[in-house]
Amino acid sequence: MEPNPLAGVVLYMLGGLAGAVFYLPFKRVKQWAWESYWLIYAISGLVVVPWVLAFIVSPKVISLLVQADAKTLALCYLFGAMWGVGGLTWGLMIRYLGVGLGLAVGCGLCASAGTLIPPLFTGQFGTLLHTASGIATLVGVAVALVGIVLVGMAGMSKERELPEEQKKAAVAEFNFKKGMVVAIFSGIMSAGMAFGLRSGGSLEAAAVAAGTAPTWQGIPVLVVVLLGGFTVNCFWCLYLNIKNRTLSDYTKKDAPLGANLVFAALAGFIWCLQFITYKVADSKIGPFAFAGWTVFMSSMIIFSTLLALALGEWKGVSRRTGTMLATSLVVLVAALVIIGYGNKLKAAEQKAAQHNPTAAQQLQARALIGLKRGRELPQSCLMWWMAGAEPHAATGCPQVS
Repeated sequence: MEPNPLAGVVLYMLGGLAGAVFYLPFKRVKQWAWESYWLIYAISGLVVVPWVLAFIVSPKVISLLVQADAKTLALCYLFGAMWGVGGLTWGLMIRYLGVGLGLAVGCGLCASAGTLIPPLFTGQFGTLLHTASGIATLVGVAVALVGIVLVGMAGMSKERELPEEQKKAAVAEFNFKKGMVVAIFSGIMSAGMAFGLRSGGSLEAAAVAAGTAPTWQGIPVLVVVLLGGFTVNCFWCLYLNIKNRTLSDYTKKDAPLGANLVFAALAGFIWCLQFITYKVADSKIGPFAFAGWTVFMSSMIIFSTLLALALGEWKGVSRRTGTMLATSLVVLVAALVIIGYGNKLKAAEQKAAQHNPTAAQQLQARALIGLKRGRELPQSCLMWWMAGAEPHAATGCPQVS
């Protein structure tokens, strides 16, 4: 399939928009505890929507998963469970900080963790300091941390300036200290989604081989990752339902059961759209896929900030606090751009290495070619051939003028 980077970028941005607004339907849920409507959201967004789509676009999805490599499935599932923990606390983060501040901090940390954790696991972290791409990536992470500190400072300034009544009017359960602790944990754990979606390359290849259109090749991977996330969300919500005695929410006569189910399920549907568009964008972006996560996260920050301003979460703050917030978001977006640039440099370095291999790589490549030809070169001619001279078809020795 011919890459379409522009379409890929637009899809990443649409995913960021969905991630920024999915929480809005929850505001219409009445007389239900958090764990009750979150469970319905999880059933809708993590199970029903992705599996229905998978059966539509990849009818052989069950056989694909049965025949898939166990290690690939395990990695996708476990990273999904890691994200599931982050996803649970993501909801709490928004609950305590609001859409704008919560998503800005969470997305900044998620992007940074999604960049640093993979090389830590593979033992390649030290090599980052020896390449231009590695240095650029580390600079981007450092800038992101500065932006996160600035967001925190803006939040503390807001907490000091606004009366409690006004803060509660915008965010009913606003609690800056709790929210920041949850945001740090949630942002790091939520990076598991990025790892999980990138761990299913062999499954994507198998899906295409089985007849799935390349545009939808990532959907079988998505259902496995989300299954891991659903496991965590389901058990936690049911635990809270039992602990808090809120199982009765689903049968309350004075609660709008139908409306609550619809709005909670709608939140799940919108939420799932962000990662459906993300995986479709991966198939469109071609060689520029390295920038996908940063484009996705920066878009979510931009849209969540605009939404927070529209919801009045920062209404009434001083000009100084408003300037600090704006500066922090600019710094966060700049950090994501720098991280994306670091990934671009990495891709360029890999491309250069392919076109300009070392002497040892050239020697190994030529030896492999010789083996494939099934020809034993005379010992006296071997080094000439390894050095670059093609062997004569009849004698096997290079012709030397």
